[in-house]
Amino acid sequence: MRAVQREAVLFANEAFYDAFVRGDIAAMDEVWAEGVPVACAHPGWAPLTDREAVMSSWRGIFGSHAAPAILFSDARAFVYGDFAFVLCYERIGPNVLVATNVFLRQGDAWKMVHHQAGLTSARPSAADTKPAGQVH
Repeated sequence: MRAVQREAVLFANEAFYDAFVRGDIAAMDEVWAEGVPVACAHPGWAPLTDREAVMSSWRGIFGSHAAPAILFSDARAFVYGDFAFVLCYERIGPNVLVATNVFLRQGDAWKMVHHQAGLTSARPSAADTKPAGQVH
């Protein structure tokens, strides 16, 4: 059962990156939890601590002419009951970031409650890197 839950969390994580790469605000809105506190810390930004601010940030990023192309890799899910987090790498241009994506199970779906990414000197494994937007 735990492996099934891990796979479901990884699927939710891929849905997040799929929405990101497509610049799809409706899909991004679907990824994020509702009715509970959420937070997001984009690289170089102050933390955003309510859902409207988080979604506004994504609308701004997607509306930018310089919206970043992104790859993610090495996703590892950790599940604790109705709470889970994923650690993975993001590659945006020449920059490598490490990301933490936190999920809460709401009904039968895993919904994001926190995203944070920051630059790292570590490098992901080349074999696991794939374009975002390729949900299983």
